[in-house]
Amino acid sequence: MPKVFLRDLTDGYHPAIGDAMAFLGDAANLRPGLRVAIKPNLTFPVYRPGVMTSIEAIEALLRHLRDHGCQVTICEADSGGYNRFSMDQVFLATGLCELAARYGARLVNLSNQDSREIQVRAGWRGLSVPLPRLLIDETDLLITMPVPKVHANTVVSGAIKNQWGVIQDPARRLKLHPYFARVIHALHQALPRTIVVMDGRHGLDRNGPMRGDATQLNWLLASDSVFHADRVMTSLIGIDWRSVPHLRFFARREPAAAFGRIEFNTDWRPFHRANFRLERRWTDAPGWCTFHSRSLAWLGYESPLAAPMHRLLYCFREPFY
Repeated sequence: MPKVFLRDLTDGYHPAIGDAMAFLGDAANLRPGLRVAIKPNLTFPVYRPGVMTSIEAIEALLRHLRDHGCQVTICEADSGGYNRFSMDQVFLATGLCELAARYGARLVNLSNQDSREIQVRAGWRGLSVPLPRLLIDETDLLITMPVPKVHANTVVSGAIKNQWGVIQDPARRLKLHPYFARVIHALHQALPRTIVVMDGRHGLDRNGPMRGDATQLNWLLASDSVFHADRVMTSLIGIDWRSVPHLRFFARREPAAAFGRIEFNTDWRPFHRANFRLERRWTDAPGWCTFHSRSLAWLGYESPLAAPMHRLLYCFREPFY
């Protein structure tokens, strides 16, 4: 039976994370020397509430893991899609360099790590997806730290989509977007044991993953299942999970418990504090189309027309990065 933990953040992150780990039991069993990787959401060059995992949430988790003697790595790959930026700069700008040094954790840009390719079948296509050996071969426990958001291309972004960022090359991610559900499912199968610690201090409403409205939710969600974490997250922000294609894909291929069969630590309904809605702008249409079509992805990102098409788009909206 999947477990989902919810706690108000009135008293801060640290007590909530400690109680969450205790509730998750064996899935969050920590011991000295356990190799733990933390995957926050760091999808913008500087911190934005509702867009990125807060430094306070990461610090509280680091403190808990240090107290249990774990060997901790904080990791993320370069981001930015078509306008790539270095994660090393984000580590510095957000204060993660100082934080990692203070708690004795490694800080790793996954884009600079050795990779091993996994094979994914998407219809008649065979896809090669490079994943960092650090995660798939050298990690005992992955703790993903997403933020609850709406997303113009995937409807929502949460526990499942956060691992899209472990694909090391942003350009490769763009090419794989049309096969998102199949690739992200195969990716999770290749990753080590994974638990979720979702930073719900703020969520992102109206538009995402970056240009929406930061909305205070003031909760922390933890789970031993990425699917059920997202299943509950969508209920907490008032979105029907069945409207999310990759969640439907997971539900068809994973042992999915009925909502009433999820083991909660408390009643989830008081944590339903907002009804998010996705409002796509017309300027989101090119990104949506390239996300869902390989031929259009090639046209928009790889063809000789890619640069002039982006310049034209930027006449109507600013670049995300």
